[in-house]
Amino acid sequence: MLLSLRKRHGLFFAAGALCILVNRQGLGPLWYAGVILLALGGAMRWSLWRRQRPPRGQEPVLVEVPVTGRWKALNGPGTKVPSHTHSHAQSYAIDLTCHPPAHPDPKFSLLWPLGRRPHHYPAFGAPVLAPGDGVIVSVGDHQRDHLSRTSLPGFVYLFLEGFVRSLGWPRHLWGNHIVLKLDQGTYAGFAHLKRGSLRVAVGDRVGVGQHLAEVGNSGNSSEPHMHFQLMNGPDSEVAQGVPFTWRYRNDDGAEEVGVPEDGTYFTPHESPSLRH
Repeated sequence: MLLSLRKRHGLFFAAGALCILVNRQGLGPLWYAGVILLALGGAMRWSLWRRQRPPRGQEPVLVEVPVTGRWKALNGPGTKVPSHTHSHAQSYAIDLTCHPPAHPDPKFSLLWPLGRRPHHYPAFGAPVLAPGDGVIVSVGDHQRDHLSRTSLPGFVYLFLEGFVRSLGWPRHLWGNHIVLKLDQGTYAGFAHLKRGSLRVAVGDRVGVGQHLAEVGNSGNSSEPHMHFQLMNGPDSEVAQGVPFTWRYRNDDGAEEVGVPEDGTYFTPHESPSLRH
């Protein structure tokens, strides 16, 4: 019960902020109530964050790259750990953007345009593949694919939007998503998927390389990209991140085993065939 309460820390934080914002009587009961709720929310979040710090010395799990084609690694464990944050089991998460040869994606702008429609990005609609054999344990497929946040005002909005989303449930951050329980015992999470693109449902058994969904721009996402992570449980609010390793080729064609560093362009070592 205590763990379930800690998972709702965002509600305490939001209620505390609301009490302070609507208070018009100075240092009174409403103001003190707001401060107490903020402190409780912060303490609950901190304790949950500490719980989600993964143990050191874990052996990386070998899985297949969940996309096909040429991609770039961003915010990944090949450069630093935690790659994102320990929160939501993202200690070893990685973001991938698609970069086909001779197909540049829109660049970051200072002021205009504020954002672009997701179909302008090569990643949007790209197939998401199963990195191993397993069973689908969770899906979400009802959130819209929003405009990119690839401008200075858009980036500021993304930061504020991300804070608000973090006060809610995991789906507000993940957007459309899939959680796959792999036969090795770990759980693979795929986030920011394209609305209406899911080809699987809870309980479905899938094989390595099977087409699960398409890359989108839902949830807390700056532009269409593939967010991938491994966890030791199906609930990202309490699970811990698990390290993984891939087989891939860098842009020079050299074969690698591991996780590409941030900024590295790569292709899967052997792109698994799509299964329909």
